[in-house]
Amino acid sequence: MRRVTSADGTRIAVYEYGVPTSPVLVCVHGYPDNAALWDPVATRLAEHFHVITYDVRGAGESDHPRNRAAYKLARLEEDFIAVLDAVAPDQPVQLLAHDWGSIQSWHFVTSDRLDGRIASFVSISGPSLDHAGYFIRARWRSGNLLRQLAHSWYVLYFQLPWLPERGWRKGWAHRVFERLERSAGGISPETGERSLADYVNGLNLYRANVVPRLFRPEQRRTGVPVLAVSPDGDAFVTTPLQTDVARWAPNLSVQVIRGGHWLPRNDPGLVARLTLEHTRRVAGWTA
Repeated sequence: MRRVTSADGTRIAVYEYGVPTSPVLVCVHGYPDNAALWDPVATRLAEHFHVITYDVRGAGESDHPRNRAAYKLARLEEDFIAVLDAVAPDQPVQLLAHDWGSIQSWHFVTSDRLDGRIASFVSISGPSLDHAGYFIRARWRSGNLLRQLAHSWYVLYFQLPWLPERGWRKGWAHRVFERLERSAGGISPETGERSLADYVNGLNLYRANVVPRLFRPEQRRTGVPVLAVSPDGDAFVTTPLQTDVARWAPNLSVQVIRGGHWLPRNDPGLVARLTLEHTRRVAGWTA
């Protein structure tokens, strides 16, 4: 492990696999995970890529800012830039992300600041919040929003004061969450893989970003080749929310697969294969 320092002084823990001279693949985890989520995927891809994982701020061995504003997407973008500047200052990277990692990675691939620094993107179970804002508006007008709302109840729950923190600290929220993780044949994380801080600090991701982005979405576009991977048994995100984005990402491919939300943990071999195939097919890498 090594650390890089973001623009606001937050230290980000970075982990590396494979040969440094190989093409760089950066993996971004979601909530309530840390970089350990990617270990089984990274070991499978290390012969093809210089794989980089990192603990998102508030998780794992990275710093844990207390201020909610420190978790805004703009700050997460600065963390990503700090990682890129350390591991791939002179070459574009391949990007693989899951859940909240995908949410922030959509922000990255649609950012002018990162133009030319991302060669391809594999997104698993995570939409752009801005795109989701337009999706919700369209479904609201058509009266076809109930299915996604039923999946996204937890987003509203995480906006509540003190109750979500209490649920994690007392343990009853873990039991509910574990049942959802085991849905569609999923498996729970290993004991000790996550810390209480991973659960509690990550609530700020929702509180700092969801409401502003959903109610005031921006039309964020990208020309980066994107593969949107949607597990058909995802308990949290419907396939249309993840894939109905062609007007903002015209170079889009969609893969609907069997499985639950935590695909990197449940089937790391499939994630590795899809990532390698996407990179070879659309990013021009043939090794």
